[in-house]
Amino acid sequence: MALHTWLLYLVAVIGLSLTPGPNGLLTLTHGALYGHRHTQWTIVGGVSGFVLLMALSMFGIGVLLQTSAHALSILKWVGGAYLIWLGVQIWRAPPLHLTASARSTPPSGPALLRQGLLSAVSNPKVILFYGAFLPQFLDPARSLWSQFAIMALTFAATEGLTEYLLARLAHRVRPWLERAGKGFNRCCGGLFGLLGAALPLTR
Repeated sequence: MALHTWLLYLVAVIGLSLTPGPNGLLTLTHGALYGHRHTQWTIVGGVSGFVLLMALSMFGIGVLLQTSAHALSILKWVGGAYLIWLGVQIWRAPPLHLTASARSTPPSGPALLRQGLLSAVSNPKVILFYGAFLPQFLDPARSLWSQFAIMALTFAATEGLTEYLLARLAHRVRPWLERAGKGFNRCCGGLFGLLGAALPLTR
C-alpha cells in the first residue's frame, strides 16, 4: 500500500472510530460501570469481531476481483454511494442519551470479551459497510492480502486506542456527548458524505 493511500485510510479510520456506534456505546457504558482496566476485555472482543468481519468482506472482494477486471471500479462507485447514504443517516440520527449508573461488580473478563465480540459481529450491515469502505483504498496492482493486513492492523490499533480512551474518560465524555451529540453526529455524517463523494474519484 502506497504511503499517501495509507495516510488517507488512517484519516478515514480515525473518523470511523469516532463515529457513534454500538461498540463505542458499549465501551463507554462498561468504562463507566466497571472502570477502564476491566473494560479492556470488551475492547479486545470488539476489535477482534471487527477484524473478522473485515476478513470476510475482503474475501468476498477478492473473489469478485478474480471474475471481473472492472469490479474494483464498480465497487468504488457503489461503495461511495453507500458511504454518502450512511453519512446522511448519521447526520439525521438523534444524539446519544446515556443514563448514569452506580459502579457495579463487573462480570468476568471472558464474559466482557464475549459481549464486545457479539456486539461487533451481530450487525450484518457491518459486512456491507466494509464491502463499501475497503475497496476505496485498494490498489489492484498490489497484493490484496498484504493490503488487508495493513488495513486490519491500522484499524485494530486505531479502534482499540479510541475505545480505550472512551472507557478511560467515560464519566467526562458522557455529559459532553449529551450536550453536543447532534453537532457531533453532523460532523461525523459530513465526513462520511465527503469520503463517499471524493474517494471513488481518486486513483
